[in-house]
Order: sequence, then structure tokens, then C-alpha cells
Amino acid sequence: MTERKPLGVSFESWIDRQIREATERGEFDDLPGAGKPIPGQGKPYDEMWWIKQKMRAENLSFPLPGTLALRKEAEEARAEALGARTEAEARRIVEEMNDKIRDSYRTPLSGPPVVQPLIDVDEIAAQWRALHPAAGKKLAPPKDPKDPKDPKSPKDLEDPEQPKRPKRSFLRWFGRR
Repeated sequence: MTERKPLGVSFESWIDRQIREATERGEFDDLPGAGKPIPGQGKPYDEMWWIKQKMRAENLSFPLPGTLALRKEAEEARAEALGARTEAEARRIVEEMNDKIRDSYRTPLSGPPVVQPLIDVDEIAAQWRALHPAAGKKLAPPKDPKDPKDPKSPKDLEDPEQPKRPKRSFLRWFGRR
């Protein structure tokens, strides 16, 4: 590419000759993306394509407003708690997230007015126990199946006369006062 176009030769033939010679020398072999489809082919044009590509390459995400970031963090904390190794660890993760949510109640956050409800620790613990049944079993002496004092399931331990408390919705915060 350092040589100049000779006089009397058209640009097209001069460029074609340089490409052919470079191909023969193997300069186009082992280029990144060789044999792969062009990224974004068939998608509508996006003016911000280069920013999105850079953020994907750097493993970054778009900065969210405070309220939406808190909601996303709460969803991630819930998933992390369900994947925790122990129930105590799951409870700790949820309590830390609930502390952040309580702090957001005290200080205004940027973004749309979204009220993030607290995560129910007992509900997450119950879901964790359901996902990890082996962890919930404690080593105990074998029980006599004919013993009438021995409850057969946790539901037998509940008082049948006491009604179950209905799950409360976060929409109650927007009700009449």
C-alpha cells in the first residue's frame, strides 16, 4: 500500500491487483472473524451500535436509575439466596437486601417512583428448603412408624382451627389512609 498508483492505470485495476497479490501472499489468512457471519446482519440499523458493542466487550451494563437498579439488585439477591449453600446464608443475603431497601425508603432515589417491597425472609427460606430437601433433613434416631405421638408431616403440626394469614400485597401502601 506504500506504492503510488502508476499513471495510466485505472484505480479499479490497480486496487484489484494489490488485493490479488496480498491474497497470494496470504495476508488475508487468519483474520479475526474469518468464516463467521457479520455481526448485526439482518437487524435494523442502530446509531448506538458501537457503544453497545463496547459495553458487551467490557461486560458492562447500562446505568439504571436508582429505583430500577434497586429492583434489579433485589431480583439478583433473591436468586442468589435461593442458590445459597445454607439456609442461614440465604437468610443473611435477604436481610442485607432488605436493609438496602429500608435505606431507600428513607432517602429518595433517582428514577421513576417505584416502591420496592421488602423480601419475605421466611418465604425465601421455605423456597430454599424446597429446593434443597437433603439439607433440611437432620440426623435423628429412627422413628417408630406406629407411634401415635410422632407427627407424620409438618402440616400435622399446624393448628387446624387457626386460619392461614393471607399474603399481603405491596399495593396496600397505595390504599386509603
